[in-house]
Amino acid sequence: MAASVSLDRLPPTTASYVIATAIIAGVTGFFIGQGAALGLFSSSSAKKSWPNSYDVKVHRGSSDEGEDEDIEEEEEEGESEEEEDDGGELATFEGNTDEVKLVLVVRTDLGMGKGKIAAQCSHATLACYKYYLSKSPNSPILRRWERGGQAKVALQVKTEEEMLLLQAQALSLGLCARVIQDAGRTQIASGSRTVLGVLGPKSVVDTVTGHLKLL
Repeated sequence: MAASVSLDRLPPTTASYVIATAIIAGVTGFFIGQGAALGLFSSSSAKKSWPNSYDVKVHRGSSDEGEDEDIEEEEEEGESEEEEDDGGELATFEGNTDEVKLVLVVRTDLGMGKGKIAAQCSHATLACYKYYLSKSPNSPILRRWERGGQAKVALQVKTEEEMLLLQAQALSLGLCARVIQDAGRTQIASGSRTVLGVLGPKSVVDTVTGHLKLL
């Protein structure tokens, strides 16, 4: 008569748990990936703006509204300066063969930042050029300045009175001398005179501004 042998069930090993866990994780990940591809987990807060329908979260600073505000600020800054409407008779400086240069005299007592100074100097440069074009478009002085690389030098003064005195001296010599007056929409008070531009032969310009320090 055959004897029956009772075998006790052995407990699962650690390796079995690891293998089972890996299988479950793989199956779960597969179904989650399929659901995401079908858009089952999409959020209404995401903005679909790409052709492949990927959900793209747009940063608040890059919104259309933010861009409009930046444009308005740039336009306002660009309109914040005005050119004074005074000027003098331009001399022809016949026989003068000096290099032609533009001196930009900047007031330092206004506390303008670097960006503001750069903007004001740009206005002064354009003001001098436009004045020559309107008063003497065929002037050899202007043509020499254009062909010579449009030399520019930035100098400094500490008061408005000194700036206006320099302008008067330049005008008396027949130089182009333009003062920029600010509208006061950004850093400084309205009506502030910020930069004086003086354009002409080097030897003549230096008689007016040669004693000033570099900015």
